[in-house]
Amino acid sequence: MKSITERHQLILQKLQEHGKLNIPELIEEMNVSGVTVRKDLKLLEEKKLLFRTRGGASMQNPYAIEKPINEKEFIKSEEKKKIAKVALNMIGQNDSIMIGSGTTVYELARTLHPEKKLIVITPALKVAIELCNRPNIEVLQLGGLVHQSSSSTAGSFAEKILEELSCGVLFLGVDGIDLEHGLTITNIMESSLNQKMISLAQTVVILADSSKFDRRGLGKICNLDQVDYIITDNGVSAATVSKIEKTGVKVIVAN
Repeated sequence: MKSITERHQLILQKLQEHGKLNIPELIEEMNVSGVTVRKDLKLLEEKKLLFRTRGGASMQNPYAIEKPINEKEFIKSEEKKKIAKVALNMIGQNDSIMIGSGTTVYELARTLHPEKKLIVITPALKVAIELCNRPNIEVLQLGGLVHQSSSSTAGSFAEKILEELSCGVLFLGVDGIDLEHGLTITNIMESSLNQKMISLAQTVVILADSSKFDRRGLGKICNLDQVDYIITDNGVSAATVSKIEKTGVKVIVAN
């Protein structure tokens, strides 16, 4: 049997090579019990050498941290522009769409110049301001309490307005995409509003750069099988795309 030092070295080496590990693999690799592996991971996490995840470990923090929208706007900005251009094709012949909050869906709003009338329903103040004077676009701004970090409304007022509406396509931003836990964001109030928007849309399209995969936010929006499309950048691995598409979601990679 390997010593504790040898086990820790092996775990860290495997993490460096693969980025993440699961407990069954470590049990088989080191020929020890699950209890021993979990103790090893706990000790290494306490030394800030890894992050424990459900069923394993990762080199990256799996939990999304809430950041102001003005700060998030500059993260993977080129990737977000590519994602937005691909997302335009998803509007099709619909005369009404919903655009949620977040910097990737805001990029969609910046590129939106429809040739025919289009109604845009949104809780996001930045989206509404961007579109309010644009030709062929009418904006329905959802009311309610404005969340400071996202500059977006949420709560019962916004949800009540949605009870009277429906739309063709919902474009939604998220903070985390996880195979087991589904889609999440960091703000609980906004997760409730997003759930309501999903229930009213005929097609649900998630716009998320590759950094959002294998991450979790505090507020769960829905499971993956409630989504029709995910548009992302080429930083996502082929293995991850394959696993997600097995749930019935079509993943589109913007190149």
